[in-house]
Amino acid sequence: MDLKGKKIVLGLSGGVACYKAAELCRELTKEGAAVQVVMTDAATHFITAVTMQALSGRTVYTDQWDPRMANNMAHIDLTRDADAILVAPCSADFIRKLAHGVCDDLLSTLCLARPRRLPLLVAPAMNVEMWENPATQRNVAQLLADGVCIFGPAAGEQACGEVGLGRMLEPSDLLEELVASFQPKVLAGKRVLLTAGPTFEAIDPVRGITNLSSGKMGYSIARAAREAGAEVTLVSGPTTLPTPHGVRRIDVRSAAQMHEAVMDHIGGQHIFVGVAAVADWRVTNASDQKMKKQDDGATPRLEFEQNPDILASVAATTSISGWPYCVGFAAESENLVEYGAIKREKKGIPLLVGNIGHHTFGQDDNTIVLFDESGHTVLPRADKLTLARQLISEIAKRIEQRSLLK
Repeated sequence: MDLKGKKIVLGLSGGVACYKAAELCRELTKEGAAVQVVMTDAATHFITAVTMQALSGRTVYTDQWDPRMANNMAHIDLTRDADAILVAPCSADFIRKLAHGVCDDLLSTLCLARPRRLPLLVAPAMNVEMWENPATQRNVAQLLADGVCIFGPAAGEQACGEVGLGRMLEPSDLLEELVASFQPKVLAGKRVLLTAGPTFEAIDPVRGITNLSSGKMGYSIARAAREAGAEVTLVSGPTTLPTPHGVRRIDVRSAAQMHEAVMDHIGGQHIFVGVAAVADWRVTNASDQKMKKQDDGATPRLEFEQNPDILASVAATTSISGWPYCVGFAAESENLVEYGAIKREKKGIPLLVGNIGHHTFGQDDNTIVLFDESGHTVLPRADKLTLARQLISEIAKRIEQRSLLK
């Protein structure tokens, strides 16, 4: 529960996207947040306060003169113990109010009167022409200059039937953005390239050799790196996992394709994390047609050759430029501490992350061991996103130390 103990003021301004705010409210409470909903009069034309009260479990406020507040100061009292204000949807008109300090209703007054320490986050939702209008863009620029965080918008089909930028982000994406806003930005300004998932080496058009990697750890690290402020590119083998919000994804199948994609994008990267379970060999005599069973029971003879070593190729570029900082993963079946230390030395990389493969493939939690020149450190069993955040923190510390030594 990433938001356990957090109080979020969820503001709704007028727009069809208010229907998404209902699902967002539900997701926030499931993550442990206490959600206080505040609605403009326009928002009540799209969704009722009764719905939002049922989902949040709290009284919904719409009127700045609400007598239910003992001191009649809802615009003050509702934010003083809050951890963030999220306005979703945030209409073009409400963006104007925020940019110019207008306070003519409870939500706008509440935003203007918030303590300076309290983050204000907005999720724009409007027609594409409204979003691209110069007046709206000037107001958005002013919000950014004022330190307001803008989530989105997304592009796509809109309620009016037009297509383009202006759609409010989906509730799941907004949830990721909100959770990320509370994470330390230890990789701000850094670029991270990582691999994840299995690879697939074809035998014929319908068969191939692969492994049990689900990609969950790599995808968690991609999310954690993005939460930490990095620009993240994910080279992924075959998996059904959704792409973490804000992460650029490149899909590949074979180890050779993964090697090519990594080497095409390694330039300018600060960190490389090789999480993917990459096949060591590929079939050199793969058939163009499906192999048929023989009447005499004869079995096909497969021939193999070794795949390129992605981590070694990246490490070779490091020796020239000093970047990227290389992190490898090793999945062993036994003797992890011994084999992990040996593999780190062999690969010539500063940090290697080891785990027992059959204990982690497809699982939601894991235990990992960090190997560096000082020895090894065990990160106890936890869910993979928690471990990913711990790993990103460890990588950031090592990069900072390396910078100080230069």
